[in-house]
Amino acid sequence: MLWCALVLPDLALQVFTRGRSDAGPLAILGPRPQLRVVAADPAAVACGVEPGISRASALALAPQLHLRERAPALESAALAEIATWAGRFTSSISLDPPDTLLLEIQASLRLFGGLAPLCTSIGESLGELGFAGQLAVAPTPLAARWLARCSPGSLIDAEAGLAAALAPLPITVVADGCGGAVTTENLDLLAGIGIHCLADVQRLPRSGLARRHARAVTTQLDRAYAIVPDPRPWFVPPERYVAHLPLPAPTDQVDTLVFGLRRLLAGLSGWLDARQAGLERFTLVLEYERHRQGSEIREEPREIVLGALSRDMTRCQMLAREHLTRGPLPAPVDALRLEADAPRLLTPPRTDLFDGDDGQQGDPGLLLATLRARLGHAAVQCLTAHPDHRPERAWRWAEPIPGDRAGPHAPPDLPSSPRPLWLLPTPRPMARPPAESLLAGPERIEAGWWDGPGADVSRDYFVARSHDDCLVWIFQERQPPHGWFVHGYFS
Repeated sequence: MLWCALVLPDLALQVFTRGRSDAGPLAILGPRPQLRVVAADPAAVACGVEPGISRASALALAPQLHLRERAPALESAALAEIATWAGRFTSSISLDPPDTLLLEIQASLRLFGGLAPLCTSIGESLGELGFAGQLAVAPTPLAARWLARCSPGSLIDAEAGLAAALAPLPITVVADGCGGAVTTENLDLLAGIGIHCLADVQRLPRSGLARRHARAVTTQLDRAYAIVPDPRPWFVPPERYVAHLPLPAPTDQVDTLVFGLRRLLAGLSGWLDARQAGLERFTLVLEYERHRQGSEIREEPREIVLGALSRDMTRCQMLAREHLTRGPLPAPVDALRLEADAPRLLTPPRTDLFDGDDGQQGDPGLLLATLRARLGHAAVQCLTAHPDHRPERAWRWAEPIPGDRAGPHAPPDLPSSPRPLWLLPTPRPMARPPAESLLAGPERIEAGWWDGPGADVSRDYFVARSHDDCLVWIFQERQPPHGWFVHGYFS
């Protein structure tokens, strides 16, 4: 087996910084009541803000500093989001909280062209999510974690080189990933006898360490050096994708919201890639700022319809932007949430080897989705024939179906006589036309008696030329007073 460890030492900070495009100073505060700084971004560090100082001291050093309380729940959710995204590289993933992800990548090497290209792809794609981490590869998960923590970039693909790679690591690393089994007393004991790195402790007899109550240290070393098994629980990706992104500050700027959305879409892309699937729609939830203490966060879900089964994140981002720019937001947005479910297997499109248009035909589904995102869902409809002889009831509004999704169907049973494309909302009274203006007809239409009084019609229709040289569709009522009406225009 070959393990890739992805360590995110600044995860507490990055869950807040990944959603911003500016470089304003930001610091993370620890739990109440102390509220001391536990992490700070480079802009805050440049102002003198360092971990350990109080909230008041931090604000005195940088009055423009943005402060956020640490959110362990957000960190756990972010680690799970990264694990879901990592499914595009391997299906064998294990969470190693609070800040580490373990990927078993042996079976993925050939697919990605080798170890180095795979690790490069992982690092670059992680940046698209808005995270930055340290990566290392080793034959055991614990060794990979230690190397990622202390010697990032190490790529050890065989057990033969493992001992030499681990030898210079500081002895304190054995407490990493032990779940508290290695205590401060154990480390003080080793430091007291001159043990400073793993090479030093490996030279000691195991029985002597056990007698000195350092059995937990030897257990950790055995796991790291592949002397004993180190089984890991596998991460099971969710069937429904949900990702949450708190923004550094409330905003109603579309560009800032789209920047944050791009982070969420990168995770969605990994979830879909792992399933070789696509979506027809997803939901973007805007969580608005609370205006007073104790009030509930208002949120607005916006359904983004893609117009076709797709996992093209550029398409998703473009359509989401259309929704966001349709009108002003009711309040500044404090966080974004992306929800998606019902993925379906996405097969590659079939193309003609000698396709003459070089793929430039266009996408009717994308056009439809763009118009609806810009104008509103109800503003874009299509007409379809309805089996009714009455002209005003012979059509219906219907859901548009792009040509690439429309299946074969029987043509509607249309009348043999011509019908105008432009039908008036209600027939318009007119004077009796001269006989020479009647070009075709009569066509008798009698229908609707089954719908009750007032719904039945009995008319004789003609194609005629009006006094202003328009080609019109007119009729005469067969019931008294036998009035004449214009019902539509041919031209």
